[in-house]
Amino acid sequence: MRHGKVHRKLNRTAEHRKAMFANMCAALIKHEQIVTTLPKAKELRPIVEKLVTLGKKGGLALRRQAVSEMRDADMVKKLFDVLAPRYKDRQGGYTRIIKAGFRYGDNAAMAVIEFVDRDVDAKGKDSGPVAETEAEAA
Repeated sequence: MRHGKVHRKLNRTAEHRKAMFANMCAALIKHEQIVTTLPKAKELRPIVEKLVTLGKKGGLALRRQAVSEMRDADMVKKLFDVLAPRYKDRQGGYTRIIKAGFRYGDNAAMAVIEFVDRDVDAKGKDSGPVAETEAEAA
């Protein structure tokens, strides 16, 4: 019996799932909107919501906890400095999932997961040290 086992396995090992969701969290925070399969989006939502809650509480210990969960210090900085103040008055529900049809190759259900009140200009914009050096070179 499968009592109390609430998360999907997604045909991956525990290590692969943890790494995949860490990467997806970083991508969602960076672009504020990503397209993925519907089951992955549904599993990603509570992880990101908890990270935003950590950002709202602030503090060094919670920042380190977010880094250990997401493994991307630049995105943790954005989470704590940009997203947390944006949602300081909101009591949860920071993300939304919009169904986006089915993928051509395998007919998998696709979805768009995005932040509520997101910055539309953030999608596709690379805000890192690599983008600054590329801009200087051009």
